[in-house]
Parts: sequence; C-alpha cells; structure tokens
Amino acid sequence: MELILWRHADAAEGGRDLERKLTAKGRKQAARVAKWLLARLPSRFTVLASPARRAQETAAALGVPFKTVEKLAPGASVEDILAAADWPARSKPVLVVGHQPDLGMAVAYLVAGARTGWSIKKGALWWLEDRARDGEGQVIVRAVLGPDLV
Repeated sequence: MELILWRHADAAEGGRDLERKLTAKGRKQAARVAKWLLARLPSRFTVLASPARRAQETAAALGVPFKTVEKLAPGASVEDILAAADWPARSKPVLVVGHQPDLGMAVAYLVAGARTGWSIKKGALWWLEDRARDGEGQVIVRAVLGPDLV
C-alpha cells in the first residue's frame, strides 16, 4: 500500500479554525504540489480530506473527487489517520490531506515507531509505502516534498 500524507497549504490566520481559507500563497503551493502528484500517481487512487476548509481547498487543487472524513479534522490521532486510510490493507494508493501535528505524529510512528511529532511544513507531503521483506513489514519512504521544491 502507498500512503501519501499531505499537510494543507498555507492558510489565513484567525477566525474559526475549521473555516480558515487558503491564502494566495497557499493556493499556489497546493497547485504546484497537486501538479507534481498527478504526474506521479497511478490512474486509480483515493483522496481523503479533513473537513477543515483549508484541507478541502488543498485537496480540491488535485481536480479529482475526494471524500471528507470527519475523523481527519484537526486533532486526529495516529489511529484515526491510519484507520481512515485503511493502512496497510488498502490495495490502491491513498492520499490523506490533513493537519499538523497530526500528520507529523503519523509519519514519526510509521517511519520510526516513535510516539512523537515530526514537523511537516505547510503544503508538504510524505509518500510512504508498506511492503513485506523476509516475512517482515517495512515502511519505505518514497518521497518527502515541500511546496518550495516544485
């Protein structure tokens, strides 16, 4: 299974948390990363997004249908994120658009087995893959990308 954890792009400060919109900078970040993703994703993949407006707008930059998952709202646990993605059982890649520190905690857990948070920049992503080698499950880091690198 491939799991892509994409932090929402730059959003306006203040106001009600779930209603914060992307800034002009955030819209550009989301568009650049979406273009990069679409050039590399297979033809069939699933996109799941937090209900927060900034995550919805980031996911929408892909121009494909996506599912809103309430449990991916700010404050999602590692278990919520992995359950929503059906990690590692899902057969096709899944892209989760969410928040910090939630996604950073999921990455730290999957890559290092650590229950701590790793920092993920706004608009950045981690592309991970689960595989079995010698009967043991492994997590492979396929890509780590910030919006300033595309």
